[in-house]
This record gives sequence, C-alpha cells and structure tokens, in this order.
Amino acid sequence: MTEADLLVATLKKQLKNQGMTYRDVAQAIKLSEPSVKRLFASGRFTVDRLAQISNLLGFTLAELSKEALQNQPRLSTLTEKQEREIVSDSKLMMVAVCVLNHWTMDEIVGTYNLSTPECLKYLLKLDALRIIDLLPNNRIRLTVARDFDWLPSGPIREFFRSKGIDDLLKSEFDRKDETMTFVHGMFTEQSISVILDELGRLRKKFAELHEESLSAPLSMRRGFGLLYAMRQWEPVDFVKLRR
Repeated sequence: MTEADLLVATLKKQLKNQGMTYRDVAQAIKLSEPSVKRLFASGRFTVDRLAQISNLLGFTLAELSKEALQNQPRLSTLTEKQEREIVSDSKLMMVAVCVLNHWTMDEIVGTYNLSTPECLKYLLKLDALRIIDLLPNNRIRLTVARDFDWLPSGPIREFFRSKGIDDLLKSEFDRKDETMTFVHGMFTEQSISVILDELGRLRKKFAELHEESLSAPLSMRRGFGLLYAMRQWEPVDFVKLRR
C-alpha cells in the first residue's frame, strides 16, 4: 500500500468513525457529492484538499499522516528463515540493529567501518526482508511494530545466548547507570502472575522511553542492554541434596 493509499484509507476510516458521509464532506469543502466520491475513488487529492478534509475531521495534515502510519500493517516478528539470513552476516545484523534503533544511513556509515555502497547493499536486503522501506535519498522507514520481537527460540535469540549474554554480563555493574540484581523467592501462582505483569510493564516502559529519546541527536543517546529472566529454578548443588 502506497503512502497515498494509506492517507485515503485513514480518511475513510475517520469519516466512518465520526459518522460523516461524502455528502457532509461535499457541503463542507463546497464540491458536489459525485466529485467527492471520485476524489476518494481515485485518491488524487491535492495537498490543499487533503488539508481541508483533515481539518474537517479534526486533524492537521501532519496528524493525519501520523495516524496513517500507525494504521499501517507492521511486522511483530520475522520468520525463522529471515532471522537466519540476518544472523548469518554480522554486518547485516549490525545494520539491522542500527535501523531498529532509528539510525540514518549517514549515522551508520559515520560510526562503523562500512562504506556507503556497502551499507546501501545491506539496507536493500533489509528492505527485501520487509523490515524497512528504503525511501528516496536513502531515507529509512521502519515497517515493524512497536512491540516487535525476535522469535522465542529463533536464530537471533540463539545467537544472543551463545555469543551475546556472556559479553553483556562481563561487567562489575558498578557505574551509576548500571545495575545487576539477583534475588530468589518462593511464590504462589497468583504472585507469579503479578511479577510477570510487572515485567511486561517494564518492557513497555523501556520501549516508550526508547521512542521518546529518538528526538535527541545520536551523540546524546547511548545503547543499553536490559536482560531479565525468571523461571522455576533451584541451584544444582541443592538439587543433589534432595531426598
């Protein structure tokens, strides 16, 4: 679906939500009802017409565009084949992580030892995998959902378990912006559900703050890893002592 199609679809949706008809639009923008129907059928709106109808619905043109992008179908996960392709090439994986953090191509090339043609090659691969839309002038638009995640037992998580987790934990965690805590307890099923809900809220907050931070320049943002895990567990040495 093109951007124009998305805008028209969003206008139609908002008209329906607000109980408005093409006749209402025609009267408001001083066109005949058949002319309005033709406009919506063809999708050939001028910017002024789009702004007029957007304002009628209570939106600015910028707000309508944002609403249209939010309504665009987005990927929540990739297939195992797609993840395997990403993890098979360390440079492709690095570029994928950068774009998921909303880096531009210039920022990627300026930070990592990657030429512009090489970076473009990887961006085209990510476009083919439908993780991004590569737009004119090498602008990047993400096509993944806000709650996008890697497959639970997929190649990306396996890569992290085998190569990333030890590196992440290789720290004293003694800086003011670092923390690591290990606790153990015994809980009822109800208590476990409460803890899992709290962890879910933490992840949501992590994503919200990540998004809020995108307005700051790259030089003012730092990459952080957050790992939390919970499962039924008893130290092996304790298990050996059980009757």
